[in-house]
Amino acid sequence: MKIFAVPLLMLAGAAAASAQRLSNGKPDFNGIWQAIGSAHYDVERHIARASLMLRDGPHGPLPAVPVLRLGAVGAVPGGMGVVDGGKIPYKPEAQAKREENRKNWIDRDPEVKCYLPGIPRATYMPYPFQIIQNAGSVFFAYEYAGAMRDIYFKDPGPAETDSWMGQPVGRWEGDTLVIVSTGFNGDTWFDRSGTHHSNQLKVTERFTLTGPNHIRYEAVMEDPEVFTAPWKISLPLYRRMEPDARIMDFKCVEFVEELIYGEHRRKPLSR
Repeated sequence: MKIFAVPLLMLAGAAAASAQRLSNGKPDFNGIWQAIGSAHYDVERHIARASLMLRDGPHGPLPAVPVLRLGAVGAVPGGMGVVDGGKIPYKPEAQAKREENRKNWIDRDPEVKCYLPGIPRATYMPYPFQIIQNAGSVFFAYEYAGAMRDIYFKDPGPAETDSWMGQPVGRWEGDTLVIVSTGFNGDTWFDRSGTHHSNQLKVTERFTLTGPNHIRYEAVMEDPEVFTAPWKISLPLYRRMEPDARIMDFKCVEFVEELIYGEHRRKPLSR
């Protein structure tokens, strides 16, 4: 019996052709989706490490004092990475800043203080998100921090102000949804390992259905202030299949009020 190999792209094309479509003929992305993996810890390939924040020890790195009591909960699992080519092409001074960020993770990571996650980080955080789509619009609702994006399909021009989530402008390239986002404030990270950017960041995302319950997600980052060249991530997104699947309420601002403002209490709590 002969076994014939079918190219992955051919299978993806067949899946997209048979996908449920909207009245305008475009693929139907409606649903609740989630990434699976360790990209939210570190988008680059990495081995497991003892903590999100390390210090030098007599026989190797040890958890830094502020996170020591987190134990295994604060450790980092290994991951194969999602960066095409393996490494982010940081300029030397930007790479140095990344290392400094990593050493000061608990004080610098915007996720710790419940700031909006930015793009592409919102896509692969360990929380689901929902795509709401009709023939004329696409809307993203994220569980983390109640973040959201309403995609423009008519370019409004340069963003009036910089923001955490940027200004997203969409278009269709065949069955692929392409979203170009600019106007970022420069304060978000790509993961929990100090990977940063400036307010010159431009992100081009591509969403392609590879089956009824899978999306191939790609994002290209450009930032001449920080990177020597554009770089790309690629990962699958999975449809949540539970009958009662939904995004839950995780508006974490109230969870971090004590962290951010507790020192201003009339009688501060002991820490």
